[in-house]
Amino acid sequence: MEEGFKNVFPLSSSFMLTSILGFLISGYYVYPRSMPWGFTFMLFFMIMLIASLISMAHSPGEWPIRKKTSK
Repeated sequence: MEEGFKNVFPLSSSFMLTSILGFLISGYYVYPRSMPWGFTFMLFFMIMLIASLISMAHSPGEWPIRKKTSK
């Protein structure tokens, strides 16, 4: 793993689910009624989805991370 991504932990699956559901609800319910608010919510939830995908890509291979014990 790269040196800069030593302490990266994946976001929870509920974070990704919230971003997907929020994007769909914003697109189908909010956007037709109010374009500025619908666009803003859709943009916000898309940023959340991208953040969860990035955290999955840089997450450690072994989960949960076990601390090394010194004896």
